[in-house]
Amino acid sequence: MKLKINGTEVPVAWERNASVEDLVKALPLRINISEYGGFEQVGPIGRSIIRDGVRMTTECGDIVLYSGNQIVIFFGSNTWAYAKLGHIDLPQSAIEELPSGSDVVIELDAE
Repeated sequence: MKLKINGTEVPVAWERNASVEDLVKALPLRINISEYGGFEQVGPIGRSIIRDGVRMTTECGDIVLYSGNQIVIFFGSNTWAYAKLGHIDLPQSAIEELPSGSDVVIELDAE
């Protein structure tokens, strides 16, 4: 699976779990995400995905499923029950430079 943020492909190490497998079945996806809490970008997937979640503390670059129907990209840290989908495979400084705010579009598609 590949991820683009505002048209730029970003390398991701995807997890191998039921949530990711179910997300792949929904591809391709185009999701508007927006900043929330100053440490994450959140957007609705448009359908429910299998929740394979546990309580965890996220790191900058983590991509998670929240509430079974929202994708979250972290630029900071938070502790909650999430299903980890993957991690952006870039240094933290590069992740922090990725587009953020209210006009961000992510695209998920098959390789």
